[in-house]
Amino acid sequence: MKAFGFAFGLFFAVGFLLWTPLTGLKTLHLGSCVINSNLQAIQKEFSEIRDSVHSDRCCFLRHLVRLYLDRVFKFYQTPDHRILRKTSSLANSFLLIKKELAICHSRMACHCGEEVMKKYNQILSHFTELELQAAAVKALGELGILLRWMEEMM
Repeated sequence: MKAFGFAFGLFFAVGFLLWTPLTGLKTLHLGSCVINSNLQAIQKEFSEIRDSVHSDRCCFLRHLVRLYLDRVFKFYQTPDHRILRKTSSLANSFLLIKKELAICHSRMACHCGEEVMKKYNQILSHFTELELQAAAVKALGELGILLRWMEEMM
C-alpha cells in the first residue's frame, strides 16, 4: 500500500511539473516566499487593457501626467533632500511633457474616448481612496510602469 501511495505521489508530481509549462504557471522566488503565478495570463490581460487604451494614449497620458503633477510630485514628502531634488527634476520633466500634450490637445490631435476616461477615473478613484502621502508614495513606486509604457510608444 505504501508503494502505491509513493507511486501515485511521484506520478502526480511529475504530471504537475509537465503540466506547469503548458499552463504558463511560473514560480516566483521572493526571498523566503515562493509563489506560483500564471504570468502569461496576466500579460495577456494587461495587453488587452493596453491595446484598448492604445488608440487614445495621448489623452490617457495627458491625464496621468496631470495626476502626477497635481497630486503626486506636489504632495510627496521625504526628509531626504536629495530625493526631493530628484522628485522636483521629474516634475519638471513632466511639465515639459504636459506642455507638448497641451499643444496636441489644442490641435484636436489628442482624442479622449469614453473608455480612456473610464480607465482614468478608475485610477483616480483608487488614488483618492488612499491617504494623500500614501497615494503619492504608491504612485511614485508605479512610475516605472508609466515610463516603460511611454518608452514603448516611441
